[in-house]
Amino acid sequence: MAGKVKREKWSENFSEWYNELIETAGIQDKRYPVKGMNIWLPYGLKIMRNIERFIHSEMERTGHEEVLFPALIPETEFQKEAEHIAGFEGEVFWVTHAGHDPLDIKLILRPTSETAMYSMFSLWIRSHADLPFKVYQIVNTYRYETKHTRPLIRVREISRFFEAHTAHDSYEDAERQIKEDLEIFDRLAKFLAIPYIVSKRPDWDKFPGAYYSLGAEVMMPDGRTLQIGTIHNYRQNFARAYNIQYETESGEHEYVHQTTFGMSERLLAAVMAIHGDDSGLVLPPTIAPIQVVIVPIPKKDAEADVFAYAREIAEELRNAGIRVHVDERDIRPGRKYYDWELKGVPLRIEVGPRDVEGKKAVLARRDTLTKEVIERAEIVDAVRRTFDKIMENLYNRARKFLESHIKRVDTIEEAKEVFEDRRGIVEIPWCGEEECGLRMEEELDAKMLGTPYPDEKARAPEGKKCPVCGREAKFIARFARTY
Repeated sequence: MAGKVKREKWSENFSEWYNELIETAGIQDKRYPVKGMNIWLPYGLKIMRNIERFIHSEMERTGHEEVLFPALIPETEFQKEAEHIAGFEGEVFWVTHAGHDPLDIKLILRPTSETAMYSMFSLWIRSHADLPFKVYQIVNTYRYETKHTRPLIRVREISRFFEAHTAHDSYEDAERQIKEDLEIFDRLAKFLAIPYIVSKRPDWDKFPGAYYSLGAEVMMPDGRTLQIGTIHNYRQNFARAYNIQYETESGEHEYVHQTTFGMSERLLAAVMAIHGDDSGLVLPPTIAPIQVVIVPIPKKDAEADVFAYAREIAEELRNAGIRVHVDERDIRPGRKYYDWELKGVPLRIEVGPRDVEGKKAVLARRDTLTKEVIERAEIVDAVRRTFDKIMENLYNRARKFLESHIKRVDTIEEAKEVFEDRRGIVEIPWCGEEECGLRMEEELDAKMLGTPYPDEKARAPEGKKCPVCGREAKFIARFARTY
């Protein structure tokens, strides 16, 4: 039995679709009286916690220890790293008074935690035996965002900010850490059924204080990109500013090499946007708070007890480790279908008197809106098998969408056409000079995401010319309209 997945509003009025869904699906309430600070609602928080549970397990698997730092940073610590300050100074929230009294030293609400953590790293790291040093936390961070705020995407309080911070005895070991971070990110993306690209940011857009920065982007329904992960190699930049040294085996003192890896609730925004449709959320089974909803459909004068049958199926699924809910509300089945489709529950099981008598059940998939009749005896296997198919379908559909929105061109004119037409990501030859890169950003009214990563993918094919200066192109540069 076929259903029809509609994605018209999703693609044509994405902004309106997204803002409505944040509320109707019970993700967040935007009515809190501070702009850009939203309230997590129970359903949204459950989804986010399921994403974080996977992140915690990956951190555990790779030997990171969890810490929890205070939210306030003294101005004195913040000012030790000049480049970092220049990057964040215009965005920080200051705490200047305690009661009526001005503070001797002003405090800031952390925009990110380098300056909070590294004064402590210099006390904790003493010897080569302490390295590599790997910690992480999931906390609130605050940035005075002046652009148009959007729930989960552009906010003033990032309330689920993940940051991993590591210290190493060499640049090579820090590079190994970057590879591990990329592997963790890839596993997470597959867990969310999300395809993405990684770019090495241009120097003018790298993280303040970083030697280089990598950004992971996804393609949104309106053809703009959303950054959902960043990884930075700091070399010894912060170690020198905060005097983080270790004693080598031969008794000398060396500065550590550092990396960071960051993500946030934008991961949930990406899941909502990439997998959703006009009926609402479409959640991967991996993170759905309810993986299966069972809807009993009673008929007047039927002897079969559909409610008992539904509860019995639920018990069996629950014992198999599947998150299940029986909807026994006294409302019409159609209304129940609408509610659970809106909330993105991956699988619905419908049971009527005929199903009870024939020992069967109807399985309805949220991703394809298709139904099939299955044997009651095979219910656990059928559900698990369908989960796998849903994950595969969600990933493949999103991958095709991403790939169809990446276009390689040679000239500024061709690039402009792409942005007018299909939007998406444009890849264009570039000489590597900042002046030419910034000129292209200006002419295209788009942001340079950077060059494809790993570096071997970034080299321009032979004979390609930079469209701005006409010199030999060294790199392929990616441009996109971004969130």
